[in-house]
Amino acid sequence: MELRHPKFNRITVDPEKCFGKPCIRGMRIPVSSILAYLSSGMTIEDILREWPELEKEDIYQALAYAAWATEERVMFEVAEDLKA
Repeated sequence: MELRHPKFNRITVDPEKCFGKPCIRGMRIPVSSILAYLSSGMTIEDILREWPELEKEDIYQALAYAAWATEERVMFEVAEDLKA
């Protein structure tokens, strides 16, 4: 069953696709892959050329989702769990 994120309408999660990782619009393109491509030096234009089914807004939402998912509140909770 595919679920759409309430804040990011292009981000979906489906336990039967990509091991339940957040993906772009139900496609088998995980948000983490988009981030990895960008961090390796690919530009948005490079990614869109390589995967023409993607749209520029997909890339922006992947970045926004990653920023939201790694806000300080999450990082402090993880750090506290590591101390225990």
